[in-house]
Amino acid sequence: MSPALNARIYGIGTDVCDIRRIRASLERHGDRFAGKILGPTEMATWRQRSQRWPERGVRYLATRFSAKEAFSKAIGLGMRMPMTWRLCEVAKAASGQPFIVLHGPLKLWFEERGLNAHVSVSDETDYATSFVIVEQNQP
Repeated sequence: MSPALNARIYGIGTDVCDIRRIRASLERHGDRFAGKILGPTEMATWRQRSQRWPERGVRYLATRFSAKEAFSKAIGLGMRMPMTWRLCEVAKAASGQPFIVLHGPLKLWFEERGLNAHVSVSDETDYATSFVIVEQNQP
């Protein structure tokens, strides 16, 4: 989402995710677990990364899980409709900067409120962390 000139902070969200828990869920449930968390574009990236280096796929899934949790907190809904795992995707620009891509009813809800999101993700050894700031455009 692009930055707004006249905006106020609507919400802030952060999340820390234990990568070991994500790994254990993948071992237990396989692709079904990733399919619940990831949108279609993310799923393709996850499969590609997992094939080349499985640990990189686990970390990718953990950062997406964390970013979506942080986003859900920043918009104040938690994991309640219209917020769902698959309607919120985390993409990255050519520069590597992550950004939020929304779909369906969540995109409509977000746009109706004039919201704009900024996201940062990181991972290190056993943890993935995310921080999201959501702004609301002012008239």
